[in-house]
Formats: sequence, C-alpha cells, structure tokens
Amino acid sequence: MPKADLVLEGGGVRGLGSAGAVIRLLDEGYTFPRAAGTSVGAIAAAFVAAGMDGKQLRSVMDRLDLSMIPDRMRPGVPLLSEGLSLLGARGAYKGEWIREWLEEELAELGVSTFADLRRNDPEADGALEDDQKYKLVVMATDVTRGRLLRLPWDYHLFHLNPDEQSVAEAVRCSLSIPFYFRPRTLTDAVTKDASVIVDGGVLSNFAVEIFDRRDGKESRWPTFGVQILPDLPAGNAELFPALAVVMSPTLQLLQQVVATAMVGRDQTHMDQPGVRERTMAVDCSGVGITDFALGAAQREAVVEEGAKAAGAFLRRWDDAHR
Repeated sequence: MPKADLVLEGGGVRGLGSAGAVIRLLDEGYTFPRAAGTSVGAIAAAFVAAGMDGKQLRSVMDRLDLSMIPDRMRPGVPLLSEGLSLLGARGAYKGEWIREWLEEELAELGVSTFADLRRNDPEADGALEDDQKYKLVVMATDVTRGRLLRLPWDYHLFHLNPDEQSVAEAVRCSLSIPFYFRPRTLTDAVTKDASVIVDGGVLSNFAVEIFDRRDGKESRWPTFGVQILPDLPAGNAELFPALAVVMSPTLQLLQQVVATAMVGRDQTHMDQPGVRERTMAVDCSGVGITDFALGAAQREAVVEEGAKAAGAFLRRWDDAHR
C-alpha cells in the first residue's frame, strides 16, 4: 500500500472538506505513518494517527453533531451567555463538548495519551529528537510566550512528559479559535508559570513542511497536504460569508487582520518550490469557519468536495510520478 505523511489545514466547519479528502485517500489504499493538523485539521489527523480507515473516519464524522460544538455557559441564553463568557472567560463558548467527544471517540480506538501514539522507526529522520517520535503533531499558539507550539514535540518547554499528555486536550488547545472558544492553559511543571494557549492557526495554519527530513537523506515517501482556506485577498469574504455586508473601514481592517493571521504565513510558504505540487485544495465556497448550523445536504456536499479534490490530486500525482 502507498504511504504518505499527512498535513491538514485548520478552518472550522470547513474541516469537513479535509475529512472528505482523507476518506478518499484512505479508500484509495494510502496509509499515513504520521499526521499533523491545526485546529479542526487536528481532529481528523488524530483519528488517522489512531489508525482509522476510510469507513471508520466517515462514520465518526457522521457522528459529530456540529450544533453541539458552540456550547454556551450558564444561563444558556443566546447572546447573553456569549457576552458573559467573553467578559469572564475570554471566549464565547466553553469548547468542552468537542474535547469530551473526541476523548470518547479516541478511547474506543485505544488512544488516550501520546504514549499510545509512539512511533518506532529505525529509518526515521536522524535529526528527530526522542520527543518528536510520534504519529501525531498538532499546532497551537502560546500567546504568553509568543511562539508556536508543536504538540507533543514542545511539551518539554513546560517540563512535561509528552507520553503522559492527553491527545484530546492537545487537539482542544489547537482548536481554541480566539474569542470564539475559551483559551486553554499550559502550566510549567517546574516553574509553575502558566501560558495562555489559543488556536494554532494564529501562527501556522498549514504546516505542510513539518515532516520534511532534516538529516540530508531522501524522503521515503511524500507528504500530502489538504488546504481548505482560500488564498488572499480574494478569499477574505469566503472565510466569513456572514460578514459579506457593507462594513466600516475599521471592521474591514479587523477582518483582514484575522484572515491574514490564519492564512498569510502559510500562503507565503505555499509559493515555495514543490509545495503546491503536494497539496490538494478543497473548494469550500459559501461555508464559513463557524457555520455550525450547517444542514445535512450542505454538510455532505462539503465532504464530497473534499473527496473530489483528493481524486483529482491523485490523478495528477500519479501522472507526474510514473
């Protein structure tokens, strides 16, 4: 069976497109020794790292109730609860439902901590440290220290043993869309200093280069990336279709700043030689990153777009590598 490492971009509800692409790749016989993801991309990446096949991944994504993801705090009154939560907890929604759901689904696969995702490969990149030998990597942003976190690789910065850390909690860290979900906290086991952790997309929403070898040897298999956010500036309105109205210059600037934070760094990297060639782009037009009320037909259409994008990509890839 063909192998590839896998990197999934973040993008909220648009992650259904990523899932559709991954399902198609799995159905085509691909296996993924390692997977990485940011934000919602970290969810599908975790399932792939845990060993799901295409049928299982489709089933688990069907079980994901999007409407439950925006979990309000008490008193549970629309707008009032969001406002109180923003003021008191720095995020409109708790984000606990999605963490608990993921924890339960992973437990069914025998995965709880990163010790369950350890990877022993004698021919792996010689430049990898011991705490980088895992099947899964998820991106998060430490706004206290002002740096990107690659979990579990960077738990050592907090004097934490990666093997003991919860996979579901790491994914929840990556999912912390600023102001939408409450941020998480990582506390240094020695100094007791606490860091505020938000969505990895703030600094790296599409780390397609993360598995590239650094020991000078040729890669044994490629890395495939799945992109679900559009290039800027044309894609500004696509990211937030609900805001596609006449806005003041200040709100337009805010939208551009948020979009650039999510896409800009990675868009720059995409222009490097050989990057777009290993990336499949899923058309998620009309679906915003927080469209959690998406209907069943729209939901299935986004998944199907991902499958179509993966099919077209594989045809191009196979033609180029015969």
